[in-house]
Amino acid sequence: MYKKILVPLDGSKTAEGVLPHAKALAYSEGAEIILLNVAANPAQSFAFEDPAIAGATVDQEEEQAGKYMEAILGQLRAAGMKVTSLIREGGAANMILKTSEDLGVDVIAMSTHGRSGIAHWLIGSTAERVVRHSKIPVLLIRPQVT
Repeated sequence: MYKKILVPLDGSKTAEGVLPHAKALAYSEGAEIILLNVAANPAQSFAFEDPAIAGATVDQEEEQAGKYMEAILGQLRAAGMKVTSLIREGGAANMILKTSEDLGVDVIAMSTHGRSGIAHWLIGSTAERVVRHSKIPVLLIRPQVT
């Protein structure tokens, strides 16, 4: 039923909370896990002021994202999972949805960040946008409250 599982990660422990669930689903289905890191581009605000700052910031973000994704890839491969990773730039929800369509994934598995009230209203919810607009099933995991 599920052959490709898209797992968006943002570098937070909260986002990584979905990994045990994605691993269990991948194991039970013999599926591939596709990790996705969508790097925001904080350099866009500097682009008009100083293109050199913008370029350096983008390079730094991509380098950090690459190291992070390699670490997660290594952990999953060590557990015997078939896994690949991608790094994309743009709006998180839109890029998650676009990537899921482009790759023909069967399910998106992600954690919610659990924001509520004013924080939810101001920042919005990537998970909520993905659920609203996805054409495929979305598995949402609530963060552990400690």
